[in-house]
Amino acid sequence: MVRSEPSALRWLIGVELARYRNAAQLSLSAASAATGISKPKLGHLETGRQQQDPDDIATLLRAYGAEQRDIDRLTSLTGRADDSTWWAPWAQVVPDWLKTFVGLEGLAKREFSYEPLVIPGMLQTEDYARAITNGTPRVRADHGERFVGFRMARTRRLVDQEKPLHLHAVIGEAALRLRVGTPELRRAQLQHLVDIAERSNVTIQVVRPEDGLHTAMTGPFVVLDFEHVRSIGYAELHDGAIYIQDPDQVHSCTLVAENLQRVALGPDQSIAFIHSMLNA
Repeated sequence: MVRSEPSALRWLIGVELARYRNAAQLSLSAASAATGISKPKLGHLETGRQQQDPDDIATLLRAYGAEQRDIDRLTSLTGRADDSTWWAPWAQVVPDWLKTFVGLEGLAKREFSYEPLVIPGMLQTEDYARAITNGTPRVRADHGERFVGFRMARTRRLVDQEKPLHLHAVIGEAALRLRVGTPELRRAQLQHLVDIAERSNVTIQVVRPEDGLHTAMTGPFVVLDFEHVRSIGYAELHDGAIYIQDPDQVHSCTLVAENLQRVALGPDQSIAFIHSMLNA
Protein backbone atom coordinates (compact mmCIF):
# COMPACT_ATOMS: atom_id res chain seq x y z
CA MET A 1 0.00 0.00 0.00
CA VAL A 2 1.44 3.38 -1.04
CA ARG A 3 1.19 6.21 1.48
CA SER A 4 1.69 9.95 0.91
CA GLU A 5 3.51 10.59 4.20
CA PRO A 6 6.04 7.97 5.36
CA SER A 7 6.48 7.38 9.06
CA ALA A 8 9.91 8.32 10.38
CA LEU A 9 10.90 4.70 10.88
CA ARG A 10 9.77 3.64 7.39
CA TRP A 11 11.73 6.60 6.04
CA LEU A 12 14.85 5.45 7.92
CA ILE A 13 14.47 1.87 6.70
CA GLY A 14 14.14 3.20 3.16
CA VAL A 15 17.33 5.22 3.56
CA GLU A 16 19.15 2.08 4.67
CA LEU A 17 17.81 0.09 1.70
CA ALA A 18 19.05 2.75 -0.72
CA ARG A 19 22.47 2.79 0.95
CA TYR A 20 22.92 -0.95 0.58
CA ARG A 21 21.77 -0.85 -3.06
CA ASN A 22 24.17 1.97 -3.88
CA ALA A 23 27.01 0.19 -2.07
CA ALA A 24 26.30 -2.83 -4.28
CA GLN A 25 26.46 -0.49 -7.30
CA LEU A 26 23.04 -1.56 -8.52
CA SER A 27 20.54 0.69 -10.23
CA LEU A 28 16.85 0.36 -9.41
CA SER A 29 16.41 -1.50 -12.71
CA ALA A 30 19.23 -3.92 -11.91
CA ALA A 31 17.91 -4.48 -8.38
CA SER A 32 14.47 -5.18 -9.80
CA ALA A 33 15.86 -7.70 -12.24
CA ALA A 34 17.87 -9.43 -9.49
CA THR A 35 15.00 -9.71 -7.01
CA GLY A 36 11.82 -9.81 -9.09
CA ILE A 37 10.47 -6.80 -7.18
CA SER A 38 9.13 -4.17 -9.57
CA LYS A 39 11.08 -0.94 -10.02
CA PRO A 40 8.14 1.28 -8.90
CA LYS A 41 7.74 -0.80 -5.74
CA LEU A 42 11.48 -0.55 -5.04
CA GLY A 43 11.25 3.21 -5.32
CA HIS A 44 8.37 3.33 -2.85
CA LEU A 45 10.20 1.02 -0.45
CA GLU A 46 13.23 3.30 -0.50
CA THR A 47 11.18 6.43 0.14
CA GLY A 48 9.18 4.72 2.87
CA ARG A 49 5.91 5.46 1.09
CA GLN A 50 5.00 1.78 0.97
CA GLN A 51 4.65 -0.64 3.87
CA GLN A 52 7.94 -2.56 4.03
CA ASP A 53 7.45 -6.29 4.32
CA PRO A 54 10.21 -8.24 6.14
CA ASP A 55 10.43 -10.78 3.32
CA ASP A 56 10.96 -8.04 0.73
CA ILE A 57 13.61 -6.40 2.92
CA ALA A 58 15.45 -9.69 3.38
CA THR A 59 15.29 -10.48 -0.37
CA LEU A 60 16.70 -7.10 -1.30
CA LEU A 61 19.49 -7.10 1.28
CA ARG A 62 20.61 -10.59 0.26
CA ALA A 63 20.79 -9.40 -3.34
CA TYR A 64 22.87 -6.46 -2.17
CA GLY A 65 25.33 -8.72 -0.35
CA ALA A 66 24.42 -7.53 3.16
CA GLU A 67 25.54 -9.62 6.13
CA GLN A 68 22.94 -11.65 8.00
CA ARG A 69 23.17 -9.47 11.13
CA ASP A 70 22.23 -6.43 9.04
CA ILE A 71 19.35 -8.30 7.43
CA ASP A 72 18.09 -9.30 10.89
CA ARG A 73 18.54 -5.75 12.18
CA LEU A 74 16.42 -4.12 9.46
CA THR A 75 13.75 -6.78 9.18
CA SER A 76 13.19 -6.59 12.95
CA LEU A 77 12.36 -2.90 12.56
CA THR A 78 9.65 -3.32 9.93
CA GLY A 79 7.02 -4.49 12.40
CA ARG A 80 7.28 -1.18 14.28
CA ALA A 81 7.35 1.07 11.24
CA ASP A 82 3.70 2.08 11.46
CA ASP A 83 3.37 2.62 15.19
CA SER A 84 1.31 5.68 16.02
CA THR A 85 3.29 8.91 16.15
CA TRP A 86 3.39 11.11 19.25
CA TRP A 87 2.85 14.27 17.19
CA ALA A 88 -0.49 13.08 15.73
CA PRO A 89 -2.56 15.60 17.79
CA TRP A 90 -0.61 18.42 16.11
CA ALA A 91 -0.62 16.97 12.58
CA GLN A 92 -2.66 19.89 11.18
CA VAL A 93 -0.27 22.59 12.42
CA VAL A 94 3.09 20.93 11.73
CA PRO A 95 4.55 21.00 8.17
CA ASP A 96 5.44 17.65 6.61
CA TRP A 97 9.21 18.26 6.63
CA LEU A 98 9.10 18.97 10.38
CA LYS A 99 6.94 15.90 11.05
CA THR A 100 9.70 13.77 9.56
CA PHE A 101 12.36 15.41 11.73
CA VAL A 102 10.49 15.18 15.03
CA GLY A 103 9.57 11.59 14.20
CA LEU A 104 13.26 10.80 13.70
CA GLU A 105 14.13 12.73 16.85
CA GLY A 106 11.64 10.58 18.73
CA LEU A 107 13.50 7.47 17.57
CA ALA A 108 17.01 8.81 18.20
CA LYS A 109 19.24 7.78 21.08
CA ARG A 110 21.52 10.83 20.91
CA GLU A 111 21.26 14.28 19.35
CA PHE A 112 23.91 16.90 18.71
CA SER A 113 22.55 20.36 18.01
CA TYR A 114 24.31 23.58 17.05
CA GLU A 115 22.30 26.80 17.21
CA PRO A 116 24.19 30.09 16.81
CA LEU A 117 21.27 32.54 16.97
CA VAL A 118 18.36 31.08 18.97
CA ILE A 119 17.95 28.72 21.94
CA PRO A 120 17.50 25.17 20.56
CA GLY A 121 13.88 24.05 20.53
CA MET A 122 14.50 21.13 22.89
CA LEU A 123 15.77 23.58 25.53
CA GLN A 124 13.13 26.30 25.27
CA THR A 125 10.74 27.25 28.06
CA GLU A 126 7.05 27.51 27.20
CA ASP A 127 7.10 31.32 27.37
CA TYR A 128 10.20 31.51 25.18
CA ALA A 129 8.66 29.10 22.67
CA ARG A 130 5.47 31.21 22.64
CA ALA A 131 7.42 34.43 22.01
CA ILE A 132 9.40 32.79 19.20
CA THR A 133 6.21 31.34 17.67
CA ASN A 134 4.33 34.64 17.85
CA GLY A 135 7.27 36.44 16.26
CA THR A 136 7.48 34.33 13.13
CA PRO A 137 5.22 34.52 10.05
CA ARG A 138 5.81 30.79 9.45
CA VAL A 139 3.09 29.84 11.96
CA ARG A 140 -0.50 30.99 11.40
CA ALA A 141 -1.87 33.15 14.21
CA ASP A 142 -4.72 30.74 14.90
CA HIS A 143 -2.24 27.86 15.15
CA GLY A 144 0.12 29.60 17.54
CA GLU A 145 -0.96 28.05 20.85
CA ARG A 146 -1.23 24.56 19.39
CA PHE A 147 2.25 24.90 17.90
CA VAL A 148 3.61 25.95 21.31
CA GLY A 149 1.97 22.84 22.76
CA PHE A 150 3.72 20.79 20.09
CA ARG A 151 7.06 22.40 20.95
CA MET A 152 6.62 21.55 24.62
CA ALA A 153 5.57 17.96 23.88
CA ARG A 154 8.78 17.56 21.90
CA THR A 155 10.93 18.48 24.93
CA ARG A 156 9.52 15.59 26.98
CA ARG A 157 12.09 13.27 25.44
CA LEU A 158 14.67 14.87 27.73
CA VAL A 159 12.83 13.78 30.88
CA ASP A 160 11.60 10.39 29.65
CA GLN A 161 12.13 7.95 32.51
CA GLU A 162 12.76 4.89 30.33
CA LYS A 163 14.68 6.14 27.29
CA PRO A 164 15.66 9.79 27.66
CA LEU A 165 17.25 11.47 24.66
CA HIS A 166 20.90 12.32 25.22
CA LEU A 167 21.26 15.89 23.98
CA HIS A 168 24.53 17.75 23.43
CA ALA A 169 23.83 21.34 22.43
CA VAL A 170 26.34 24.00 21.45
CA ILE A 171 24.71 27.43 21.63
CA GLY A 172 26.12 30.67 20.25
CA GLU A 173 26.45 33.55 22.71
CA ALA A 174 24.22 35.62 20.39
CA ALA A 175 21.37 33.18 21.07
CA LEU A 176 21.69 33.78 24.80
CA ARG A 177 21.51 37.54 24.25
CA LEU A 178 18.77 37.54 21.62
CA ARG A 179 16.01 39.94 22.64
CA VAL A 180 13.01 37.62 22.94
CA GLY A 181 10.05 38.79 25.02
CA THR A 182 10.57 40.55 28.34
CA PRO A 183 13.74 40.65 30.47
CA GLU A 184 11.97 38.36 32.96
CA LEU A 185 11.19 35.86 30.21
CA ARG A 186 14.82 35.85 29.07
CA ARG A 187 16.10 35.38 32.64
CA ALA A 188 13.72 32.46 33.13
CA GLN A 189 15.03 30.92 29.91
CA LEU A 190 18.64 31.25 31.05
CA GLN A 191 17.76 29.73 34.42
CA HIS A 192 16.07 26.84 32.61
CA LEU A 193 19.32 26.14 30.75
CA VAL A 194 21.20 26.06 34.05
CA ASP A 195 18.63 23.76 35.63
CA ILE A 196 18.27 21.28 32.77
CA ALA A 197 22.04 21.03 32.32
CA GLU A 198 22.07 19.26 35.70
CA ARG A 199 20.48 16.25 34.03
CA SER A 200 22.98 13.52 33.15
CA ASN A 201 21.56 13.25 29.62
CA VAL A 202 21.93 16.97 28.77
CA THR A 203 25.19 18.73 27.93
CA ILE A 204 25.27 22.43 27.08
CA GLN A 205 28.24 24.37 25.73
CA VAL A 206 28.46 28.04 24.78
CA VAL A 207 30.61 29.28 21.93
CA ARG A 208 31.58 32.97 21.95
CA PRO A 209 33.15 35.13 19.21
CA GLU A 210 36.35 35.39 21.25
CA ASP A 211 36.65 31.60 21.28
CA GLY A 212 37.79 31.86 17.67
CA LEU A 213 37.08 30.22 14.36
CA HIS A 214 35.34 26.89 14.06
CA THR A 215 34.14 24.73 11.17
CA ALA A 216 30.40 25.35 11.64
CA MET A 217 30.42 28.80 10.08
CA THR A 218 27.71 27.79 7.60
CA GLY A 219 25.06 27.72 10.30
CA PRO A 220 22.94 25.46 12.53
CA PHE A 221 22.71 21.70 12.08
CA VAL A 222 21.74 18.53 13.92
CA VAL A 223 23.17 15.01 13.98
CA LEU A 224 20.87 12.21 15.16
CA ASP A 225 22.29 8.87 16.32
CA PHE A 226 20.09 5.77 16.45
CA GLU A 227 20.33 2.38 18.10
CA HIS A 228 19.65 0.20 15.05
CA VAL A 229 20.30 2.38 11.99
CA ARG A 230 23.06 4.73 10.94
CA SER A 231 23.22 8.38 11.90
CA ILE A 232 21.78 11.19 9.79
CA GLY A 233 22.39 14.92 9.63
CA TYR A 234 19.75 17.62 9.39
CA ALA A 235 19.79 21.28 8.45
CA GLU A 236 16.68 23.45 8.46
CA LEU A 237 15.91 25.86 5.65
CA HIS A 238 13.49 28.82 5.61
CA ASP A 239 10.55 26.58 4.72
CA GLY A 240 11.91 23.07 4.54
CA ALA A 241 14.88 20.94 5.51
CA ILE A 242 17.85 19.00 4.18
CA TYR A 243 18.41 15.45 5.40
CA ILE A 244 22.03 14.36 5.14
CA GLN A 245 22.14 10.63 4.52
CA ASP A 246 25.46 9.87 2.77
CA PRO A 247 27.78 8.27 5.35
CA ASP A 248 30.76 10.41 4.33
CA GLN A 249 28.72 13.61 4.63
CA VAL A 250 27.30 12.53 8.00
CA HIS A 251 30.87 11.82 9.13
CA SER A 252 31.82 15.36 8.08
CA CYS A 253 28.98 16.70 10.23
CA THR A 254 30.31 14.66 13.14
CA LEU A 255 33.78 16.13 12.67
CA VAL A 256 32.30 19.64 12.65
CA ALA A 257 30.43 18.83 15.87
CA GLU A 258 33.66 17.62 17.49
CA ASN A 259 35.46 20.79 16.39
CA LEU A 260 32.70 22.93 17.90
CA GLN A 261 32.98 21.08 21.20
CA ARG A 262 36.73 21.76 21.30
CA VAL A 263 36.39 25.46 20.46
CA ALA A 264 33.44 26.23 22.75
CA LEU A 265 33.63 26.72 26.49
CA GLY A 266 33.56 23.44 28.38
CA PRO A 267 30.25 22.36 29.94
CA ASP A 268 31.12 23.65 33.43
CA GLN A 269 32.54 26.90 32.05
CA SER A 270 29.44 27.31 29.88
CA ILE A 271 27.06 27.02 32.83
CA ALA A 272 29.23 29.46 34.78
CA PHE A 273 29.02 31.85 31.84
CA ILE A 274 25.21 31.61 31.78
CA HIS A 275 25.23 32.19 35.55
CA SER A 276 27.23 35.35 34.99
CA MET A 277 24.58 36.60 32.60
CA LEU A 278 21.89 35.89 35.21
CA ASN A 279 23.85 37.85 37.82
CA ALA A 280 24.68 40.79 35.55
